[in-house]
Amino acid sequence: MAEAAGPVIVVGAGPVGLFAALALRARRIPVLLLEADPADRVSTGSRALYVHGESLRLLESTSPRLGAELAAHGVLWNVRRTLYRGRQVYAREYPAHDASRGLPPFTSLRQSETERILRDACQRAGVDMLWNHPVTEVAADSDGVIVTTAGGETCWGSHVVGADGARSTVRKSAGVSLAGSAAQDGFHVVVDVADEPCRAPSLERVMHYEHPAADGRGVLIVPYASGFQVDVQSRAGDDPDVIASPAEVRRWLPELIGPTPTARITAISVYRFLQLIADDFTDPHRRVLLVGEAAHLFPPFGARGMNSGFVDAQAAAEAIATGRRSPAANADAVTGFVTARRAAAQVNSAAAGAALRHLRPRGAAARLRRTAAARLAPVVPRFGEWLEHAPYGPRPRTSTSRTGR
Repeated sequence: MAEAAGPVIVVGAGPVGLFAALALRARRIPVLLLEADPADRVSTGSRALYVHGESLRLLESTSPRLGAELAAHGVLWNVRRTLYRGRQVYAREYPAHDASRGLPPFTSLRQSETERILRDACQRAGVDMLWNHPVTEVAADSDGVIVTTAGGETCWGSHVVGADGARSTVRKSAGVSLAGSAAQDGFHVVVDVADEPCRAPSLERVMHYEHPAADGRGVLIVPYASGFQVDVQSRAGDDPDVIASPAEVRRWLPELIGPTPTARITAISVYRFLQLIADDFTDPHRRVLLVGEAAHLFPPFGARGMNSGFVDAQAAAEAIATGRRSPAANADAVTGFVTARRAAAQVNSAAAGAALRHLRPRGAAARLRRTAAARLAPVVPRFGEWLEHAPYGPRPRTSTSRTGR
């Protein structure tokens, strides 16, 4: 393969891949983005709702006004409440955000809307995008990469950024495996509900431990722009084909949120918990860089997936820019990217795992700790604060473990 001076090829047009393309264009690097789906794909479900304030600032610094645009299309819920068996143990109301003071601490909107905004920014930035181009193989050597698509086309460039998700073809082509754990005995059902017409939406995020109307299951209600998400934790013996069926959801959902016409239910999904990290974030030639869910999969607590993926993408773009300026420095730059982002993934995975153990406690001692905290919360507020914050896992403490939070 000849010395590569062509574009960087980004595979995957989800939020992380789109931002990787923007971060590369911010460094004046030509980008070709390949996506398997058609341009008019319709994304359902409310995945990756929560965009951290640090992520908004990162997007804003990479593409002017991008963070502000995301914030303007999302909502900032300003009330947090936590209940235990129907009794409130924590409540806090935050003042409304003053836009004149800059970006908000977070915004909440559906992933499909985030993708639309990022896609528009990519078009403005001059990213070449090819839809209906599933990648089948990536071949790399010390000079660059050749990417082959299902249609038999080949594309060449200096590097590949693999942002093609959990089943990443880029990762498999690089000979990289995922290692970790997958929960076998539990799942969550997520129901998306549109806001009621002609009525002001609720801006309360409400966490229920052992909700009485859900037969003791955990329930989390999270607002987003134009609707809200109802997240219900399964119990032992629950069958996802039953509890998440449309007929069953229509039966139990009104018990949790009141009368709900079928037309307001916009999506029903089931997710299980994966804690997986790639054993490497690059190939032996240091020409393939893995970001987002191509590199790591976390339980959703703390919104660590997409937000950490944004930081992955920024770090990948910086490493590639260094390698293109000085080919002799490429290996060291990519190795630095791998070291920092694998360390971040390990911190995020451990934090999400701690949150998962809190929500699904094993053993009498862990369950007793939660019950005792709920009973003491009215007189010792820090126990209520612990019940409020524990489901999101501990905050990262080092700069290399940034999640965008």
